[in-house]
Amino acid sequence: MARRHGGHVVSVPTAEEIMTFVAARAVRDGQVCLVGHGIPAAAAHLARRLHAPAAVVVHESGAVDVRLRDDDPLTDATVADRALTHVTLGSLYGEWLQAGRVDLGFVGHVPGAQLDRYANIGSSVVGEYDEPTERLPGPGAAAEIAAWAGETVIVVRHRLQAFVEQVDFVTAVGHGTGPLDRALLGLRGRGPVRVVTDLGVLEPDPQTAELVLTAVHPGIDVEQVRAETGWDLQVAPDVRTTPEPTGTELAALRTLRPASTEESP
Repeated sequence: MARRHGGHVVSVPTAEEIMTFVAARAVRDGQVCLVGHGIPAAAAHLARRLHAPAAVVVHESGAVDVRLRDDDPLTDATVADRALTHVTLGSLYGEWLQAGRVDLGFVGHVPGAQLDRYANIGSSVVGEYDEPTERLPGPGAAAEIAAWAGETVIVVRHRLQAFVEQVDFVTAVGHGTGPLDRALLGLRGRGPVRVVTDLGVLEPDPQTAELVLTAVHPGIDVEQVRAETGWDLQVAPDVRTTPEPTGTELAALRTLRPASTEESP
């Protein structure tokens, strides 16, 4: 899609691209970021190109300090080639993640998984654990990232069947049932600080840790978000509209992902 702006034809960003830009803005310069495939990886590398050149991007594959060049696409081959070094998964999750060397961990959504009002993720089963109505792929690295990263950002499509009041089985702990649970469980870090969806942004309330809608994307209103949420979603008094990317920013992303399509985060 395209539209005219100031006499020029400007390509309209997709929902996936908006999600990527919003997730990228969570990255601060100098942070060590652990990412998986899809939107989380694109967001971290986009942040390096736009505002956080000193961010250290570490991939779940074990590729450490990946420094893509300005014209590099984001592929498995370029990630492997541009990494400073490669470590084993045992080293990555032990000497890096559990040792407290990861400042920001991105958690992508597993198709069919659940997310609840305290940002807990259920990606093991739907229904009772012993007799589930559906068995899901499991946590991948989500449980470890949620437990040990300094803070986490969750990237997920906003659908009613996924956004439930309470997950059927907690695969990865967000904020448990309130603001004290992470400390009681001995988990390091702040937990989820932002949930980025294709409709908007949710952030934990500092007092209750319950997710609150703080921003909507262009063309989305609050009632649309509430309609796709399975609990009485709280809304910030000053809900923002996320800024659309500039032409330069969009070009930077499309160099990373030249054939960007609507896909799972």
